[in-house]
Amino acid sequence: MTPFGEKLRALRAERGVSQKAMAQAIGVSAAYLSALEHGRRGAPTWTLIQKIIGYFNIIWDDAEDLARLAESSHPRVRIDTSGLSPAATELANLLAESIEKLDEGELRRLSASIRAALDRRSAARD
Repeated sequence: MTPFGEKLRALRAERGVSQKAMAQAIGVSAAYLSALEHGRRGAPTWTLIQKIIGYFNIIWDDAEDLARLAESSHPRVRIDTSGLSPAATELANLLAESIEKLDEGELRRLSASIRAALDRRSAARD
């Protein structure tokens, strides 16, 4: 399941909406919606994200959060490290080889650590 799929499922559950009803309302098949929730389809198009935002009547920051989740919900990630340092290539390969061995807590800590490093780098540029 992708972060977007997890959020979409939670929104449907909160509002008591079936996949079939939602799919019909936004113009996709229930099978596609299920595949999107389970991470068997790539990130949705901007148009579909807008339909989902409208369907659930999501506003402002929540709509931006949903769009951000969609952008980071590609279930098949490809990383090109050509031109980067050996450390970058090593990290990419280490993740590719071992990500399924990490539990949710470890994955969240790694993500938080990377985000913190990016925030520090961004703050240093400002």
